[in-house]
Amino acid sequence: MPKRILSLLLLSLPILAACGGPPPQRVAIPKAEIAEKIGISYRTVELREVSLPSYASAEEIYVADEAGLLNSREGLLWADDPSRAITLEISRQLAQVTGAQVASEPWPFEEPAQARVEVRIEDILAQSNGTFRLAGQYFVSTETGRDRARLFDLTVPINGMDTVAGIAQARGQAVRRLVVEIARSGLR
Repeated sequence: MPKRILSLLLLSLPILAACGGPPPQRVAIPKAEIAEKIGISYRTVELREVSLPSYASAEEIYVADEAGLLNSREGLLWADDPSRAITLEISRQLAQVTGAQVASEPWPFEEPAQARVEVRIEDILAQSNGTFRLAGQYFVSTETGRDRARLFDLTVPINGMDTVAGIAQARGQAVRRLVVEIARSGLR
């Protein structure tokens, strides 16, 4: 009897595996090239880990429907932990745009950074109207005491709304616009 049960289990494994469907695909954000250079008042900038809403902290890719309900794209996941990915993306782009020494926390250098940036995102989402929205607030604290707090609400069009590549590209463009905003209004 045990051999018969074992045989049945072994025969059913391929059927059970087929029921699970294909493994999820991971989507990377294309690296944004930034030609614009913006001078800032600080040589060193620390970026705290970016705070995301709970739906955006997950690996699933969400899109808001006409009623405002969030729906995940089945079988599609972001390639990296979203908070880590956006933090590193903002850090790299701030360094490119400003020419400053920029690093995410924990600050890896002996001398403290002259400025610290904290970004709190409340919306980071593809919308049913074919746009991608990035909204929230950022804070800049400095050793000179010129602290700032600014709201941002950025919207970019999604080219190819039905494709995850279009959503990923729009997310990258929205983050790039946020970086330029931080450099122009927060770090000067």
